[in-house]
Amino acid sequence: MSVFQGIILGLLQGIAEFLPVSSSGHLAVAQHLFGLTEVPLLFDVFLHLATLLAVVLFFRKKIWKLLCSFISIFLPRKENQPDSIAADKTYIAALLLATAVTGAAGVLTSKLISGISIKAVCAGFICTAMLLILSSAAEKKYSARPDAKPAETPPDWRQALAIGLFQGIGTLPGISRSGSTIAGSLFCGVSREMAGEFSFIVSIPAIIGAFILEAKDLGEVASGIGAAPVAAGCAAAFVSGYCALAWLMKLIRKGRLEWFAAYLVPLGVLGLIFLK
Repeated sequence: MSVFQGIILGLLQGIAEFLPVSSSGHLAVAQHLFGLTEVPLLFDVFLHLATLLAVVLFFRKKIWKLLCSFISIFLPRKENQPDSIAADKTYIAALLLATAVTGAAGVLTSKLISGISIKAVCAGFICTAMLLILSSAAEKKYSARPDAKPAETPPDWRQALAIGLFQGIGTLPGISRSGSTIAGSLFCGVSREMAGEFSFIVSIPAIIGAFILEAKDLGEVASGIGAAPVAAGCAAAFVSGYCALAWLMKLIRKGRLEWFAAYLVPLGVLGLIFLK
């Protein structure tokens, strides 16, 4: 792999990781077009770690607030606990539950990832588009209900279960992790604002877990790809990822996720026709 190819793959990862278009799917297509058939899965995980840094930087205030609330769990309970801390604890519980479900689902989907065909990846693009369209319709239905919850309300345990399952499905190449997780949140009645924020914060333990599982291949990445392409790809993924995340959060607040279906459907159809 050349440094140029590493940068292109990093840019694709950074943009597609946050935009609901499937970063793993785009990486698979790009590697197929470049003729890179022996790229270790850990290289993709390294790019995910770079975008993880973008998530931590973008949501640093929220993450710090959640960490402080988590630490307070182990401290003596004070009377008249602020409602914000109670909400944070509900948020943390939802993160832990969704992560556990994602981990269980990931064990099942991991057996499918290595042998998945490029045609299946392209079909995944179309599935992601359908999820975005249907979830947009579901969100409009929920938001119009008189009993709709405030935008800042964290997911409850039932919603966390569903979100974790959708994130697990999003580990399949062609199925967008962010798109499926946000869609799952909207299907359950979570507000647009909370769906976007929760989707990216819940990705943190999932990405760290994937890195730990693939860390045994560190030597393979160093010898098979080289340090320079990996470093260039990670730098490109971080910069493009932060910009894409900032833009996407604005789109989520406006409820425009279904627009990405106009890109994903033609992409999937063309891939099914021309890629072999």
